[in-house]
Amino acid sequence: MRDAVIVEAVRTPVGKRNGALAGIHPADLSARVLNALVERAGIEPADVDDVVWGCVSQAGEQAGNIARTSVLAAGWPESVPATSVDRQCGSSQQAVHAAAAGVVAGYYDIAVAGGVESMSRVPMGFARQGVDRVLPGSVLERYGVRGFNQGIGAEMVAEKWGFSRQQLDEYSLSSHAKAAAAIDSGAFDGQLVELPELRTDEGVRRGGSLESLGKLKTAFREDGVITAGNASQISDGSGALLITTSDISRERGLRPIARVHTAVLAGDDPVMMLSAPWPATHKALRKAGLGIGDIGAFEVNEAFAPVPLAWLAETGADPARLNPLGGAIAVGHPLGGSGAVLMTRLVHHMRDNGVRYGLQTMCEGGGMANATILELL
Repeated sequence: MRDAVIVEAVRTPVGKRNGALAGIHPADLSARVLNALVERAGIEPADVDDVVWGCVSQAGEQAGNIARTSVLAAGWPESVPATSVDRQCGSSQQAVHAAAAGVVAGYYDIAVAGGVESMSRVPMGFARQGVDRVLPGSVLERYGVRGFNQGIGAEMVAEKWGFSRQQLDEYSLSSHAKAAAAIDSGAFDGQLVELPELRTDEGVRRGGSLESLGKLKTAFREDGVITAGNASQISDGSGALLITTSDISRERGLRPIARVHTAVLAGDDPVMMLSAPWPATHKALRKAGLGIGDIGAFEVNEAFAPVPLAWLAETGADPARLNPLGGAIAVGHPLGGSGAVLMTRLVHHMRDNGVRYGLQTMCEGGGMANATILELL
């Protein structure tokens, strides 16, 4: 029976909005990652059967199948096809699922999964400009709302699980501290594509305090708890993973890092929107025949601080294993690229620390979540 293994995983440093990477076309940013991936893996681009590429705002410079544009920008042979995926924030994690499924099914021998988002060049919401209402009346009437809003969803999560502003800010400070420690220790060095514009994650802040975070205004409700300080940063970035089978790896002399052990999806309340990661986690563990204690590292995307905190409360996971290198609050969240960025961080952390099982999950627009369990090889 065929399996799916990750042979190599690379990512750019994540840039701040209008920061060091803002001058790079998203296809060119993707191209740098694609070329670094095949160079490090030791394969020819012509050997890739498909590139599955996540991107959320598929408009402007990211329109017209950004995946194919990226392959061409990389100078790869015209024979290499590519497709773009939108599962909102989980787009490039979904790309991994799709590429792995294609490899297991035998449709692909070698596939690349990843994604990109330049939120500086294609701002969030750009694709909705000029549209009075995205959701049809049937959906609005079903849920009794005027629209879906992730920020309001984050406020709902914080209220339902009883998280105070101070708890959220404390979590945010810990995310920055862990990311800074990871940078200082060299934990990211082996996974980063060297860019002349940026050599390390740009959004990490050092020396923050509860006092400074406490001065920030709430973003969605005047009496709320969500601020720019305890939410993910608007960012630019890209990541990619090379996926094949164990047998093909042996035939080609490649050394896989991890196996895609289990991949699942879940849906939940689209109004709260951010709560699907915990049912997705439970579903993945059941399908894998594993317990929460079997997982040595978790990457739970820090879209907003209440999400990983509620995930902890609902799963009973060891907090010390959660986002050990910091998360999107510190590093940033380049939407369609984040799933690949997180998975690159996860597989390298697993290899560097001998962690047998790792689990990644992230909330997604519309109240969905991917969950992926990886097994170290």
